[in-house]
Amino acid sequence: MLPDAIELVVVTPEKQLLREKTVEVQMPGEGGYLGILPGHAPLMTELGIGELSYHDMGGKESAHVAIVRGFAEVLPDRVTILAETAERAEEIDVQRAKDALARAEKRLSSNDPNIDWDRANIALQRALIRIQVATKRRSAIIAEP
Repeated sequence: MLPDAIELVVVTPEKQLLREKTVEVQMPGEGGYLGILPGHAPLMTELGIGELSYHDMGGKESAHVAIVRGFAEVLPDRVTILAETAERAEEIDVQRAKDALARAEKRLSSNDPNIDWDRANIALQRALIRIQVATKRRSAIIAEP
């Protein structure tokens, strides 16, 4: 018999960010987004940089989380995410993310041959996803009656 829920656990090196019962999880895999429903086949996957979202037991879309790389273990009734960094939308300082975006863009547009392109590109992607997640949360709050 298939489980009717997934326990979603998100952990970083600093803390356990979240533990919640859900009915659907969408997470950023290294090669694209993965959708997970209860009863999913067991899977280990590398995570990329992106937005984690999930639906609570009532089917309502819940919190959005900015994820920066890591790994996920998927079992039929549980998804465990071990992320390098993970931030809930309400924890993100938008101005700080915009400043980081400007620094990353400046680094990438310079002609300095000593630039670590991979590091600068990751900084750019991280800033973009943090802004996206924080902005989505703020527009959802404004849209609520």
